Parts: sequence; structure tokens; C-alpha cells
Amino acid sequence: MLFNSYFFIFAFLPITFFIYFYLNSKKLTTASVAFLVFASLFFYSWWNILYLPLILASMLFNFVMGNYLSKPIKTVNKKAFLWFGIGSNVGLLGYFKYTDFLLDNFNGFFGASIPLPHIVLPLGISFFTFTQIAYLVDCYKDKVKEYDFIRYALFVTYFPHLLAGPILHHSEMMPQFANIRNKTKNYRNIAMGLFLFSIGLFKKVVIADTFAVWANAGFDTATTLSFFEAWATSLSYTFQLYFDFSGYTDMAIGASLMFNIKLPINFNSPYKALDIQDFWRRWHMTLSRFLRDYIYIPLGGNRISEGRTYINLLATFILGGLWHGAGWTFIFWGTLHGLALMIHRAWKSFGFTMNKYLAWFITFNFVNLTWIFFRAKEWGDAVKVISGMVGLNGLVISDRDLSKMKFLKGFLLTHSHNFGHLIYGSTTFIAIILMSIWVVKFKNSNELTQQFRPSFKILLLLIALTLYALMDMSKVSEFLYFNF
Repeated sequence: MLFNSYFFIFAFLPITFFIYFYLNSKKLTTASVAFLVFASLFFYSWWNILYLPLILASMLFNFVMGNYLSKPIKTVNKKAFLWFGIGSNVGLLGYFKYTDFLLDNFNGFFGASIPLPHIVLPLGISFFTFTQIAYLVDCYKDKVKEYDFIRYALFVTYFPHLLAGPILHHSEMMPQFANIRNKTKNYRNIAMGLFLFSIGLFKKVVIADTFAVWANAGFDTATTLSFFEAWATSLSYTFQLYFDFSGYTDMAIGASLMFNIKLPINFNSPYKALDIQDFWRRWHMTLSRFLRDYIYIPLGGNRISEGRTYINLLATFILGGLWHGAGWTFIFWGTLHGLALMIHRAWKSFGFTMNKYLAWFITFNFVNLTWIFFRAKEWGDAVKVISGMVGLNGLVISDRDLSKMKFLKGFLLTHSHNFGHLIYGSTTFIAIILMSIWVVKFKNSNELTQQFRPSFKILLLLIALTLYALMDMSKVSEFLYFNF
């Protein structure tokens, strides 16, 4: 089920909200938790009910493993069980996500012809798998204990985070559900939740889906791209992904806040970053936390040696790239970010500094460039966009703009083969400029929430954003991170 669907907005969310708080008002707290689990599983099954047994089996397995790891048993046994639990989760994720990728590469390398099963990736499997791996590790470290399966199921399936994060820790969620104050309606939280949800809906439906049209035209439709077309293509995807993921995060936090549950911040103006490390402290923050705590630090972090630290950084981000998708373009994207973090660390170790405007310019353009590999379905798509960005396919601008450039008339006539019609109108570039200013200069949703004060103006803004988005919701449009 999509957040940006009429059924979710006008049926699922309000019905779930009212039944949950009605049960709590009657002191039926266990029933309210069970109902929220049921509603979340219904939410998950809406897309394909065939995958309901998968998530149920995964939860049951990890619940049993977590209980065993929480018991006072020998350290060797606990560690063996931990690795068994992690391996089982990774194996499940690997089967669904990487089988085709591995077989395809095996066929190519050894000249075999093993048929690809074309396994459909279940929605949310990367997120609920990572959430449960973190739970097992926390049980092993004696940080959490959970002996109630219904409560554990709520932790895993809670619908605002289920399909695209954030990646949660048991210790930051379950105390909130247990807090008696959170079992009654909080009208300030409802107002803030609706405010955030409407902003996220507008970001997704109006902004991200508009940029998607331009990005898809460049990546998937055009055979060649000129200089301006290529830059419009890459920047369109850069802003599509930003507002798509930011919109999902706002909607998830907003929907959860209506139930008095605060999800961790997962997105904090990443395009304001002045270096690549700062970017990863702002982009998909719970994934960065997971990669740091469960991959980078166990590999040794920065505790062993300087050389090993660089290797750990690179390995962590190669695995992070592979987590995002089963393809060499994702691995290359992760490798580029790992290398960038290595360079940044070396730069800091030498004590070098940089003008903040230049630092922002380099960071943003590096991120924009690497998103090309993140988006490209094939290597050829990435090459097509990058070759256009460096001017290998000519400099094409619109005839209307050419007519205004009389001082260049002679040059243009001499090099007329390099000019022609854009596949984009001027609207694309205006939107890119406006969104660049928005993401860099204005406050983000987290900051707006901190200073939130219910008022008639806020109500009008909420209504306007929601109505505008609802009128634009004519087609099904998944969130990009559903694919990961």
C-alpha cells in the first residue's frame, strides 16, 4: 500500500487511528497492540499477500533467536547462534535480492547458460531484515529483551517504517508503545503529524514525480544527450530522489506521530553538506548508523591502524552499495563514495581546509555525478549521461533562446550542427534552480516541526498542500526506496 494513495489517506490511516485509540480508551491495551500488528500486516499484504508468510516466518525465527541470545548461556554458544541468526537473515535477503545477479555473472564468467529464476523482490525485505539483524546483535549484547511475540511483531511490522525505513532499534521504539501517556490521543501530535504528512505528500506527488518525468526521459528514452540535456537529466534525478525519499520520510514520521510514536530522523538536508562525511550524516541516517555500528566498527573501525581504517571505510560502502541493489552500477556507486570518504579522511589528517562555498560545490556535484550510476539501469545509460555532461555530444539549446543571443549570431551560424531543440522546456531548468535554492537555503521539515505552532495560517497551508497533491495523484507512483 502506498502512502500517496487515496485508500491509505481516506480509509486505512483514519480507520486504523480511530480503532487503535478506541481500544486504548477501553483499557484494551493488548488488543490495541494486536490490532496495530494486524493493520500493519494488512498494509504489507496489500501489494502481494503471497509474501505475508515470508515476513511472518522471518519474525518468528528472529524472535526465537533473540530469546535464546537473551538467555545467560556460554559466550561461545551465544556467538555461534548470533552468526547463525545473522547468516540466516542475510541468506534470505540474498536469495530474493541477489540470486539473479549472481547467476547472471556466473553465466557470463564461465560461459554457462543457467536460466535466471527472475525472483520478485518482496517489498521492504531489506529494511525488515536489517531491523531484525540489529535486534539480534542487541540481544547478544544484552541491550534488549523481548518475550512477547505480539510486541516484537509490532516492532518489526509497524506500518510507517515497514517498507522503506527508517531502520529501527528495539530500545528506541518499544518503550514508546509501553508509555501509558502515548495511549491517549494527543492533538498537538496529530496536528504536527498531519502537517508533516501533507508536506511529504506534496514533496512526493508534486515535486519528485515531476522531476521523474524529466529524469526518465533522459535516462530511459533519449538515445543521446547534449550538454544541457545531460545536466538536466542528472540534476532532475538528483532532485527526484531527494524529494522522493524526503517526502517518504516526512510522511512516515508524520503518520507515526499521529499515534504518539516518534520515529528517528532519517533525513536532514543532505544537500547542505560541505563534505562527503557530512552528507552521510544527513542522508538515510539510520542506514548510515547501521553500516557504522554493524559493519564498520566490527571490521575494526579506526581502532587498528590508519591503513586498515581506509580499507574498512571502502569495504563498508561497497557493501552499502550492494545493499541498495544487485548490480555492478550500485557496487561502483558505493565504491566511489568509499573512495571519497578515504580522500576526505586523508585531507583532514593533513590539516587542509577549504572555502565553504567551494566545499559545498564539490560535494554537491560529486553526489550528483555518483547518482547517475545509482539510477542507470545499464552501464550504457551512465556513459550516455556523463558523455553529454562533458560536452561530447554537442551543446544544444532551444531556438527561442538562440534568437535572443544576437551577439553570438556569427558563431552560432558557423557551428549550427551543435545546436537544435531541447527535449526539455525551460520549465526544467527553472525547477532545478528553484529546488537548488530550497534545499540549500530553507529550513527542513525537522526544523519546521521544532518551531511548529498550530494556527489558522498553518491550517490553510496544510489544506492547500494536500488538495494540490490530491489533485495530482492520478497515477500509481511508488517510492524509489521500495526498490531497495
